[in-house]
Amino acid sequence: MPRIDATKLNLEETVVQVSRVSKVVKGGRRFSIRALVVVGDHNGYVGCGLGKASEYTEAIRKGVEDAKKNLMQVPLSGTTIPFMVTTRFGASEVMLKPAAPGTGVIAGGAVRAVMESAGVRDILTKTLGSTNKANTVHACLKALRELRSPEDVAARRGKTVAEIVGKKRAEQIAIANAYAVEQAAAARAAREEEARESKAASTGRRGTGDRDRRGGSGDQRGGDRRGGSGGRGGADHRGGGDRRR
Repeated sequence: MPRIDATKLNLEETVVQVSRVSKVVKGGRRFSIRALVVVGDHNGYVGCGLGKASEYTEAIRKGVEDAKKNLMQVPLSGTTIPFMVTTRFGASEVMLKPAAPGTGVIAGGAVRAVMESAGVRDILTKTLGSTNKANTVHACLKALRELRSPEDVAARRGKTVAEIVGKKRAEQIAIANAYAVEQAAAARAAREEEARESKAASTGRRGTGDRDRRGGSGDQRGGDRRGGSGGRGGADHRGGGDRRR
């Protein structure tokens, strides 16, 4: 399977878990930070990665870089998945079930991060067995890898989508796909607007801080000048007193 170029996608990262781990060596324990990160473009591409370092920011950065190397494309059917799937990774088991439009993402923290990063907006999920976040995320990604879109199945069999799923279901899929495109465009525009507003707000805060610092330095310089003149006046008075004596 060819690697997906992450530079061509507008990826956003979600930190699922940050934990403090240790390694026992001859001299004692060595502590470090481990970060589990999920990245996705909210439009069918998602990946996860683990990063470990001595600092939080560096561990998250490594996790993001690792996740970008393990991207995968999720076949979506409108705003949900094509069919129900259940997979197991380690002691964790995850069930993903399609849902009607408007249902939302019914999932826990780890599965929700994967679903939202992949662009799934309507789905029912259930986590069974171990609730370990790393295993749960990998089980969820394993389930998404098993999905196949009706278009792919029809192309492999040399048939049309209507012949595979039926004419009525094919029309529903087409309507759902068109609705998903509109929703993705609206969500992308909202994220861009939010990013512009946050950038403008941060720029305004920096400008206000710079003006405050400049104003404070001016007041300080003014105070120095006033104090200096007062000091010189005091010296003159002392000099006059000496002369009178």
